[in-house]
Order: sequence, then structure tokens, then C-alpha cells
Amino acid sequence: MRKVMRHGRKALSREELGSLDAHWRAANYLAVGQIYLMSNALLKEPLRPEHIKPRLLGHWGTSPGLNLVHTHLNRVIKARDLSALCIWGPGHGGPAVLANSWLEGTYSETYPDVSRDAVGMNRLFRQFSFPGGVPSHVAPETPGSIHEGGELGYSLAHAYGAALDNPELVVACVIGDGEAETGPLAASWHSNKLLDPVHDGAVLPVLHLNGYKIANPTVLARLPRGELDELLRGYGHEPLHVTGDEPAEVHRAMAAAMDLALDRIAAIQQDARAGRTTERPRWPMIVLRTPKGWTGPVRVDGEPVEGTWRSHQVPLSGVRDNPEHLAQLEQWLRSYRPDELFDEDGRPRPQVLAAVPDGDRRLGATPHANGGLLLRDLPVAPLERFAVPVDKPGETLHEPTRVLGDLIAQIMQDTAGRRDFRLVGPDETASNRLQAVYGATGKAWQAEVLPTDEHLARDGRVMEILSEHCCQGWLEGYLLTGRHGLFSCYEAFVHIVDSMVGQHVKWLRTSRQLPWRAPVASLNYLLTSHVWRQDHNGFSHQDPGFVDLVLNKSPEVVRVYLPPDTNTLLSVADHVLRSRDYVNVVVAGKQPCFDWLSLDEARAHCARGAGAWDWAGTETGERAPDVVLACAGDVPTQEVLAAAGLLRRHLPDLVVRVVNVVDMTRLMPQEEHPHGMPDFEYDALFTTDKPVIFAYHGYPWLVHRLAYRRTGHANLHVRGYREFGTTTTPFDMVVRNDLDRYRLVMDVVDRVPGLGVRAVAVRQAMADARTRHHAWVREHGVDMPEVADWSWTG
Repeated sequence: MRKVMRHGRKALSREELGSLDAHWRAANYLAVGQIYLMSNALLKEPLRPEHIKPRLLGHWGTSPGLNLVHTHLNRVIKARDLSALCIWGPGHGGPAVLANSWLEGTYSETYPDVSRDAVGMNRLFRQFSFPGGVPSHVAPETPGSIHEGGELGYSLAHAYGAALDNPELVVACVIGDGEAETGPLAASWHSNKLLDPVHDGAVLPVLHLNGYKIANPTVLARLPRGELDELLRGYGHEPLHVTGDEPAEVHRAMAAAMDLALDRIAAIQQDARAGRTTERPRWPMIVLRTPKGWTGPVRVDGEPVEGTWRSHQVPLSGVRDNPEHLAQLEQWLRSYRPDELFDEDGRPRPQVLAAVPDGDRRLGATPHANGGLLLRDLPVAPLERFAVPVDKPGETLHEPTRVLGDLIAQIMQDTAGRRDFRLVGPDETASNRLQAVYGATGKAWQAEVLPTDEHLARDGRVMEILSEHCCQGWLEGYLLTGRHGLFSCYEAFVHIVDSMVGQHVKWLRTSRQLPWRAPVASLNYLLTSHVWRQDHNGFSHQDPGFVDLVLNKSPEVVRVYLPPDTNTLLSVADHVLRSRDYVNVVVAGKQPCFDWLSLDEARAHCARGAGAWDWAGTETGERAPDVVLACAGDVPTQEVLAAAGLLRRHLPDLVVRVVNVVDMTRLMPQEEHPHGMPDFEYDALFTTDKPVIFAYHGYPWLVHRLAYRRTGHANLHVRGYREFGTTTTPFDMVVRNDLDRYRLVMDVVDRVPGLGVRAVAVRQAMADARTRHHAWVREHGVDMPEVADWSWTG
């Protein structure tokens, strides 16, 4: 109270305090009921074992704190008419968020069978963590959510992503003290150095210190307050503390802290938007310290529970079999005085709902948590303005991502007014040849600027930080709130977000099944600086396995594209940037690459996803091919075409078909992926009985896995990256991994029936070329002229 008065804030009235406490108690009651009950929701009769679920699942420990935050957010949203969103970092506290959604009415509006009355309350309780029901975590099924929270560490990055280019939005973010121990969360505190108070919204972190994880104390909760404050101030925040276990005192302190924080946020934004300050602000945050499992059982079987790790999940585990536990559960539930909170029909009483906002101001109803409702089509300029001319295949070279950079720059320019497109990446935009975007926007930056710095801008929409976790989290938050973006990354280091992309795929797969969730813009990865041109950085930078990970995920969501040249990259980019509800992985080179297809040819080829390049093979239509040379990826495509040229010269009577694959999922059966080829189409393209020598960008076993059911799989022989890497020349990389043109010709000789005996001299010449290569690169440090100066002459 003294702190409230010192800052001139009006203390809560008795009526306000009573309403807040009633709402909080109601939410706590509903949270406990979801964990334990499948009937008798209003306790109209004494609890019996048959009222209890046979499997008790859920997380109680964090729920009272989440309920407190939700209750007090309701008050300030309604009082200030705020547009707000909340990210629930401890997403395993699903009972709390579901309880509040039901109380405010959004849950019943979304799911009419779970009505806001006794019948609906019983359904709310029964469905929680129950077969055919809803998950125990905050999930896509939860109205108002964009953050699952099952895997901890990403809440704050998601919150900042949601706030970017949303100037009127306040994003509260509850951070659990266990989550605060993760590396991604630790890096996410630096997001405020890139948040523009003029064009972006605000993030209000609420660090909830309830003291324990599932079995251990938490680090931040055990720091002395002075040391914790030094840490948080070092991150650029001004901490406001709310501490206690007496509800009325905590309500008063929380209300005062919320008011003070929002006043400061409003002042920061007003000063920045009026041009009165350009200094980086120190943003407020709340440190909430309440007991874990607050208001739950104090002791169970003689062991302390409230305020300890024992309250993390289900404090009373033997309720069906242990009469003492059953009696303790009933006492616990009745301690919230449900008769005061719900009427005879189970509807929340007016006092409970007095502080709940109306309409889409409710946290469960905000359109920002259903971003597809706000999404506008991305203006992608006609590709003809950027495509490179190709009169004949292989006559010219371009850097594919540099040309793509011109397209991205145009998108940046065309969205300058509406500000709904961002490019994120870990300090690699220029390295990945996308620097043309700096002609349209700068790099977001609110910290100190030195004369030697380039392209930094307070209102920039390129986001660079050397944390792939932050890049991924920002972009996910941005996309899920209705905007567009692209994540550019070195191929080897996108693995840092392996588990994050898995979570996003799960989110999209589930949300696709919910008719009320509007489709959002796809999560698009551009992976460049790839394995075959990381010869200068060496083995540590050589890993093409992200596509393997992605293709293990839900087939209705994931797509992988390997465009072989500049125009195919443009065509693929045009497609993925316009798409919805996918995770698209595009792997493309940034080094000079031969141009194989005109724009029209590239569009047709990308639409097919895989096809024969008649101009590259020797088929005339008079007889079936003797061998199929297949390729996927820019470097494998070049090696296959070089091999085709060698075969044309040395074995002119051999009939060779060249097949290029852009969409890797085309190799899968139609029954396993929406893009999969039907068997008849695959058999016609690759044949059923001829050897297929496949040069693939990544790990060769992926191709075998995708095509293992195909009729001709026994004839499929794949070359790719086999974990032989080092700092060496570009061609030496392919030789080391047996992906080079000479090895491919040797494979043809070895695999085509009867050819080995007739073409022994050809095979020997290819082996000799590999031997010459080994000696040459070790003496000269560069590739042989016949390789370095090669061009297509077919």
C-alpha cells in the first residue's frame, strides 16, 4: 500500500478487491476441477471416488500464479481499453488458461457444447487431459493462445515477435522461473534492444518466481533480490516486485504494479512517437513471487506440498483409493467457496465477471491470437522484373540468392506503409547475398550507434541477432499474429532450432484441424551457405540434415525445395511467400551458379516438382533410356550435367535421361504426402527397371527412405554428403563424398548391365581424373582447370 501511494496510484476499492479475488478464486476452482473431476462439478453432493478421473493429469503448481496474472490483466484491459495478448510461458499450466477462457465466455463461444453453466463446467472438467478431449497444455485448441509452452524457453521471443509492427498492442508474457533457466530465454531478454517504441507494440514480461521446477529449486528464485535486480536492469528492464502469500495484499500490490508498468509503457511510447526522445528506454517488468501451488494442500501425507516442488503436477495423487486424499480434495475445492462464485445453474456470478473485458478485448477473443483473421496477401512483384535471361542452358552464371535479394527488397518497399513483412537471420543477411534489402529498410537497432556502423535503423525491419532461437521465436510470434516473413540462415546452423520447428509444425497441424483458426502465413526458411560451398569454413559448417528432420514431420504441413538455379529459386520463393499454414524449407546457393532454365521453364518445372530435362539427356524417343541420371540441388545438378556431358562424349550410343527434382516430397508415394507422385507417374519418369544414379544435395539415405516403396527402388543408387568434410576446394568436397562427375560416370558404367566390360577404358579414365584431381589440389590449392573452367556444351 505504501508503494502504491508513493507513486500516486489510487488503491483498490473494497468492491474492486472483492471482484478480483472472486475471479481469481473461481479460476483456481476451475483449474483444480479440470485436473480431478469428471462429474459433480459444482459439488452438489459429497465427493465420491466415481466423481474422480481414473488418470490424474495436469499441472497445478503454476496455475494459481497464471490465474492471478490473467485476473489482473482483465482489470487493466477493461479500465484502459487495451488491445492485449498474453503469452503463457508455463504453457503446461493449461488448466488456468482454459479456466479463464471459460469464465470470460470465449471458450463457450468457440465450443458451444462447453456452455458457461453447470453442464458446460462438467464438460470442461471431463475433457481436460481425457481421451477425446483437450491437451493438458495451452495448445492451438485454446482460444487466445499462440504459444504451446510444452517445450520451455520461447515465450519471450514469441511475445516480441507478436509486438513487432503492432504499435497499439500490449503483449504480456508470463515467464516461469524454470523456463528462465533456458538459453533461448536468456538470449530473448535482448529483444528489447530491437523493439521500436514508435512502430512496435510493447512487451510486459512477468517473471513468475514460484521457486521450483518439477523436482528442484530454480536459480532466479534463489538469487538475493539485489542481485536479481542487477541482472534484470542489465537486461534493460526496470523490475517492479510483487511478493506475498496473503491474497488481499498480493492483489493490491499486483494492481499497483500493473498500473505503474502500463503508465510507464504509455509514457515511453508517447515520448518516442512525439519525437521527444530517441534514447533506448528502460522498459518495466513485473517480478511476481508467490508460492508454488498457492492455495492448494499445505501438507499431504505429512509432507509439505504448497510452496514446494511437490505441488508441481498433481498434489493429491491417490484420491480414488485413499479416503483421506478424497476428503482433502473436497476441502480444497470448497475452500474457494464455489457457492459465492457460481449460481445454482453454474453460471459465474456478476462479481466474478465485473472486471472481465468485453468482446475482442478479452484475452481469449483477441484476433491477434488468431492471426489469420488479420492476414493480408503479401504483395509479391512480378518475377519478370527479376528473372535472369536464359537463351541457352548453362551459358551464364548468377548468384541465386543475390537475385532473390532484389525480390525481397521490393517486397520490403511495397510493405513499407503496412509493415507486415520481416526478414530475420543470425547476422548473415549480407553474407547470404540478400543485402539489397538495405535499400528498402535497415536493420532494427535501438542501442548505441557508431560511425562505422552500416544500415542500422530504429524502424528497420531486418532482424539480426546471433541467436537462431530468437530469430525463430520472433518470426513465429510475427506469423501467428497475422504477418509474413522469411528466415535466412546458414544451412548447418539452422539445426539449432530443430526442436522449435518441430513444435511449430505440431501447432500448424493441429490448427489446420480447427475450423475457427484462420490460416496464417507459412514459416519460410532460406538455407544457403550450404554444405557444398562451405569449403572455406570447413567441417563444422557442413551439415545438410535439416531437411531430413523436417521431412520426418507431418506431411500435410512440411515442404522441401531444392531449386537448381536462379529462376527456379525465384519461382519457388514466389510460391512459398504466398502460401499458408506450411513450413517451407528452401535450400539454395549464394555462389555463382549456372542458369539452366528460363523463367517460363522454371515455373513449369517447379509446378511439376520433378521432371526430365530433354536438352540434357540423349533420348530421341526411339528407345527407352539405358540409365537415368537424377539430381536435386544446385551442385549435384551441375555434377550430373557434367557427367551427362562426359557420357555423351565417351559413350555416345548410351541413352541417358536427366531428371531434376525441385520438390523432394515428389519422391514420396501419393498416399504418404500430398505432393507425392502416383506410382504410374514415378515409374514413367524414373523407369521400373533401369539403373537410377541419383546425385542428392544432402544425406543419401533420405532419398532411399522417401522412395523405398517404389517399384524400381532396387535400381536406385544415391550419392550425397557422407560426412566427409574439411577446409578444401569446392570440387574436392564433392570428390571426397563421391558425388563428383567422374564418380557418377563410373557408377553408370558399373550399373548399366553389360556396360562394364565394354566401357572399361572409360571407367579407368574417370578414375584417373580423380587421381589427377587429388594431386592437383594438393599442389595448387585450387581445382583443376577442366573443372574450374567447365561449362555446359550439350
